[in-house]
Amino acid sequence: MSTYTTDKASPFTRAVVSSMRKLYPEALADSTFDNTGLLLEAPFDPIRRQMNSVLLTVDLTKAVADEAIERKDCVVVAYHPIIFKGLKSLTLADTQQQSLLRLALEGISVYSPHTAVDAAPGGLGDWLADIVTGTLTEPEPETRTAKPAPKASDSLETDSSDGRSKASESDDPFVEKRPTRPTRPSALHRQSTYSKPTYPAPMELEATELHAASAGHKRSVITPVKGVEGFEGAGMGRLITFSQPQPLTHLIERIARGVGNPKGFPVAIPQNKQVEDIQISTVGICAGSGGSVLRSCASADLLFTGELSHHEALAATELGTSVVTLFHSNTERGFLHSVLKEQLSRTLKQEWKRVREEETAKDKEFSLEWEDALKDEEVLVEVSERDRDPYGIVILQASEQVGKPL
Repeated sequence: MSTYTTDKASPFTRAVVSSMRKLYPEALADSTFDNTGLLLEAPFDPIRRQMNSVLLTVDLTKAVADEAIERKDCVVVAYHPIIFKGLKSLTLADTQQQSLLRLALEGISVYSPHTAVDAAPGGLGDWLADIVTGTLTEPEPETRTAKPAPKASDSLETDSSDGRSKASESDDPFVEKRPTRPTRPSALHRQSTYSKPTYPAPMELEATELHAASAGHKRSVITPVKGVEGFEGAGMGRLITFSQPQPLTHLIERIARGVGNPKGFPVAIPQNKQVEDIQISTVGICAGSGGSVLRSCASADLLFTGELSHHEALAATELGTSVVTLFHSNTERGFLHSVLKEQLSRTLKQEWKRVREEETAKDKEFSLEWEDALKDEEVLVEVSERDRDPYGIVILQASEQVGKPL
């Protein structure tokens, strides 16, 4: 009776790995910290052979591992490595290790490309650059920030002595302003309604009206990666120089449309400016956590990344630079839907055909289960429905705006 083939993974796993390495060679990755490649090689189980399918995800969470097991996928391609540093043990007490052990038990392998995707020409960096340099269906909408709702105390009052309107004392520069003692809000005013956490919807990007990379511009790599044959022009980050200055409000609208219409995202601007008045000629772009990459283009008018630390954002705005962030993985997830799914499907079909032909041409006897695996021509690549950034946007509903608009 057939047993586990403990010395090899499934032939389909081999085809997936070779496809990813063709598209995004590991030599493109930043080896100073990254851990790319085949991180979990599950042995082929002839009794419980998985489907010839790949599940794409940004993060390999417990929810995504459950999804892959339920779908009977053969390989999970997780953009972020689930293993970054050396492990001294593998136990069920650690949630990430638990996911790895469960996937191995089910015969599911894990591959991570990470910064190789960032650096590749036509990869994640260029996808984000295409969004920023895209245009919406003409004419582009006139976007602006909302004004705070006027308070009753700020409205015009009527002088009972002469019937004429007069400004509230709070706006009168000749009336001495004394701080008022805060009062305890009544029970009625303490009731607030918040939305459930909202997340971008990258699966709906096919319906976007954004025409990618259609605004006149020049594009260059911030940190070049050299020496990888066939991948000239690779590197981390992108620097955009527009032919004509672009309104920041237009770029914000393009970014929102390009990543799946989030309900909101952080924007930092210099304190002496209004968002409607800012014109952008240069943009520094980096997916994920872009602080180290974007440091070399601090003079850009706009920095666009997944996340920037408090002090990095503060330093940028002090220099007159604006910042747009999306939460770390929201700069990455849309790429799986928009580019990698179709790209990997196309390449994998060719690689799976090649692997099957190579295996069947070998002068050796195979088990019936191995032969069955090689006869299966099906190839399927899907994007996880459960993968999402840890952070969502919670919106206070049915309440007046608090604070000042940008």
